[in-house]
Parts: sequence; C-alpha cells; structure tokens
Amino acid sequence: MKTITAKEVETLLNEGRSLNIIDVREVDEVAAGKIPGAVNIPLGLLEFRMHELDKYNKYIIVCRSGGRSSQAVGFLESYGYAVTNMTGGMMSWEGRVQSGN
Repeated sequence: MKTITAKEVETLLNEGRSLNIIDVREVDEVAAGKIPGAVNIPLGLLEFRMHELDKYNKYIIVCRSGGRSSQAVGFLESYGYAVTNMTGGMMSWEGRVQSGN
C-alpha cells in the first residue's frame, strides 16, 4: 500500500499542486473541517460511489487517523484504482482546513 504523510500532502498543496483527495470520514466528522478541495465519500458509501472516481486519476485517501482510509485504499486497489493512504489522517494534519459543507 502506498502511503504519504500529512506534511507531504500539505507541502504539495502549498506548491500549488492539484491533488484528488477523498475524505472517507462520516459527514458529521467532515463538518468540523476538511482539507481544502477534498471530496467527502464516507467509507460506508464508497462501494456505491466509486463510479464517481476515474481510474486514470491518482487519489489520496484521508480519514481521522489512517485506519478507515487504509481500508478504503485496499478496497479501491482491488478494483484497479491508483490510491495512496495519508498516514495519521486528520489527526496529523497541521495545514489549512475548510468548512466541510
């Protein structure tokens, strides 16, 4: 499983890189704040919404601590998606957050 740290993601965003970030936390968790530009697809809905993802894109998967995102990465990899787990999740995130509306 490919991994990336929260700090590495923050650095890439600060450099102006365009990243496809999927936040697999529940809606109420995301409401407290998310990484700017992240798309919320709760883990329990991922199987039903993975058709929204493009297999030609690379995705960084995020949750609260890295556990659910790890599950999501394993699931999506089994369907041929290029995904990377952000280790430590939002608990490790020190960058800007936006409201999760």
